[in-house]
Amino acid sequence: MDVNRVLRAEGLLRVHTQDGMEYLDPWTSRAFAVADHQIAHVYVRDPADVPAVAKLCASAEGVATVLDQDGKAAHGLDHPRSGELVLLAEPDSWFTYYYWLDDARAPDFARVVEIHRKPGYDPAELFFDPAAPGAAKRRAGLALLRKKAGLRYVMSVVGLDAGARAVRGSHGLLPADPADAPVLLCSDPAQARSRYEATEVKDLLLRLARA
Repeated sequence: MDVNRVLRAEGLLRVHTQDGMEYLDPWTSRAFAVADHQIAHVYVRDPADVPAVAKLCASAEGVATVLDQDGKAAHGLDHPRSGELVLLAEPDSWFTYYYWLDDARAPDFARVVEIHRKPGYDPAELFFDPAAPGAAKRRAGLALLRKKAGLRYVMSVVGLDAGARAVRGSHGLLPADPADAPVLLCSDPAQARSRYEATEVKDLLLRLARA
């Protein structure tokens, strides 16, 4: 689900153009989302816009839950850096970071592995472009040859199709069955418990590091 495209269609998200490519402009946007697969933080500049943005997001396909301030607190997500809203996806959906409306105007980092410039997680980076895997592999091979020769290169092999052809798994939501939850392994039996909340793992690791 392209939450940023939904926000842009309503005039809430703005971009700036450079060399024909579009880049998210968070400074002038009234709202934009940072996506992490099945969770998205929506940052809203003006508190007066929060109810309207929440209503818009709730009506979007693939959105199961919109957490406001009270909802974030109930889920332990009311961190100062959290978005004004947090979106949870439907079990068979996930959020992209995409904000451009025409692939020809996608930013230069869209087709490469770039974890710092993309405003969100991009699982498409796990695959060669499914629309043309052969061509993507040839570009990868040429890029490696340029690297070995000491030349500049771009590993442009990532597709822009967020459909299910490549990305068929998902992560981010709590499992419906606790038996499907992650398993935490520790060599210190004194730390054994039947359950750890995700928000408790950091403190556990710090305790173990100081021990």
